[in-house]
Amino acid sequence: MANIAFIGLGNMGGPMAINLVKSGHQVCVFDLSEQAVASVVEHGASTQTDASACVKGAEFIITMLPAGKHVEAVYLGENGLINHIASGALVIDSSTIDAQTSRKVAAVLSEKGINFIDAPVSGGVGGATAGTLSFMVGGSETDFNNAKAVLDNMGKNIFHAGDHGAGQIAKVCNNMMLSVLMVGTSEALQLGIANGLDPAVLSNIMNKSSGGNWTLDVYNPCPGVMENVPSSNNYQGGFMVDLMAKDLGLAMDTAVNSQSSTPMGSLARSLYAMHAAAGNGGKDFSSIFNLFNKI
Repeated sequence: MANIAFIGLGNMGGPMAINLVKSGHQVCVFDLSEQAVASVVEHGASTQTDASACVKGAEFIITMLPAGKHVEAVYLGENGLINHIASGALVIDSSTIDAQTSRKVAAVLSEKGINFIDAPVSGGVGGATAGTLSFMVGGSETDFNNAKAVLDNMGKNIFHAGDHGAGQIAKVCNNMMLSVLMVGTSEALQLGIANGLDPAVLSNIMNKSSGGNWTLDVYNPCPGVMENVPSSNNYQGGFMVDLMAKDLGLAMDTAVNSQSSTPMGSLARSLYAMHAAAGNGGKDFSSIFNLFNKI
């Protein structure tokens, strides 16, 4: 079993760290939220008063942080973790950030003999809790293979996307497509409802026909059609609108950098930005369904 430091215990990071503890690893956790730390410690993790103490002696350092600026500050800032991580250790950053920052942090850590992979995830809070996340990994083949035994304790599908930054590119491509599917599914269901169809019946028809997709299969956005999804819990839990808007912003920045055409992604970003501005930022991203309500 490995000695692991886990920094960032939000809705995703907390369950991920708990799964590592349950798998028998020695896990030291740190977060600015004492409550978040306590919820993982009660499952058997240890903690320290600061992140630098937590990473000392760790073979693997996993971070799950809000944005690129936080990742860069934690590792490379004044008294950053780069000064406390042992040479030869492997950093696994599961934050969803821009690829440029991932590449920069990887390069600077490498100068100190510290290995790095970017490993953002897909699967939401449910996947984090169940240990069925998908990991999209950017880094060397060697580091990917070394990390896989740890990632397998938190996820079901582990992909090596390419070199540093490739995991982040794969993540924003996936979430851009997911947003487009959610918007399209929502407006199709609302069109059917407006014309007298039962949304449950229509969902079944589309899911068994050429319109079938993940949102219809496991994450229906219409309240009451599917149990145990955010739409049937007043859009609470799951993946917040604000986070989808953030990821779509990363996707559009990536498109600009590569001069790629992403008209559907651009439209989805505008719709999610409008939805968030209307006070829905804390709701699940499937709440975009309400944007197309006639009433």
